[in-house]
Amino acid sequence: MRLALIALPWLILLAQEVSSETLSLSPTTTTEWKAVYGRIEARDRVPARVRIGGTVVELTVTEGDVVREGELIATVIDDKLTFQLTALEARKGAQAAQLANAETELARGEQLLKQGVSTVQRLDGLRTQVEVLKGQIASVEAEMELIRQTQNEGRVLAPAGGRVLDVPVSTGAVVMPGEPVALISVGGTFLRLAVPERHAAMLQEGAAIRVEGVEGVQEGRLIKVYPLIENGRVIADVEVQGAPDRFVDARVLVRLPMQEREALFVPVSALISRGGLDFVQVETDAGPTLRTVVPGQRSETDQGEVIEILTGLATGDRVVTDPKTGASHE
Repeated sequence: MRLALIALPWLILLAQEVSSETLSLSPTTTTEWKAVYGRIEARDRVPARVRIGGTVVELTVTEGDVVREGELIATVIDDKLTFQLTALEARKGAQAAQLANAETELARGEQLLKQGVSTVQRLDGLRTQVEVLKGQIASVEAEMELIRQTQNEGRVLAPAGGRVLDVPVSTGAVVMPGEPVALISVGGTFLRLAVPERHAAMLQEGAAIRVEGVEGVQEGRLIKVYPLIENGRVIADVEVQGAPDRFVDARVLVRLPMQEREALFVPVSALISRGGLDFVQVETDAGPTLRTVVPGQRSETDQGEVIEILTGLATGDRVVTDPKTGASHE
């Protein structure tokens, strides 16, 4: 008797619910989602390589920087090129002096030929000497231009615009021709998934995907499912508009549509919680009744927030969406 008296106020509280609006339950098709982790991948990873060997004297970027195509990334200097250029300049100066002397001799030979003192053969020899010296000077100038161009190739430029992922060298480091000084993410990012092979048949290209990142829930699209299964995993790519590229290889939560099923949903406002139990008020021929239910996950619809009822209700039940007073407990 004492226990009954203690429970009486709680039962009276439950009995104070009545209806204002009712909803006839019918099954609703819902999608089962599987949570997996995807990895943010760069579409292309382009290395910025040096074309000459030497010492890195200037490094203008670091990890995380955004660069434009053609922007200076690093400067590499080979001291041997400077010495070679100095030697060629000295050779050019010597040949220029020889050319000046040869041209003077040629002018004097022409005057002597007019006076009948020199011969045509001697004059032709002088002309040939002048032409040879001019050719040697042109050759030296071409070699000097080649060295200057090689020095210019020490300026490492960004091959494309993007975000710098890695800078494996530092100022003062010695590099060889073809060695990368920076790795650049180009073309944006996408998500790469590794899904257990038992779900392979359920993956359909073009399916809508939910991506839960730091920016909130975003919509994506499954663009490719690879046929090769590796280590029991199916590899798939997901395209997300405006996917962040700040952290490449970061893991984000992705929900994949697996299958569809029938479920019963009621508005969240129809759910009553008392004493650790959940109830829904149902209109019956005998009047309003509170039924104990087991709720599931909540979801958003055009009509508002709803909650799935796992057990306790059946198709055709008339659920009170805004319970007030006067229901009996079932």
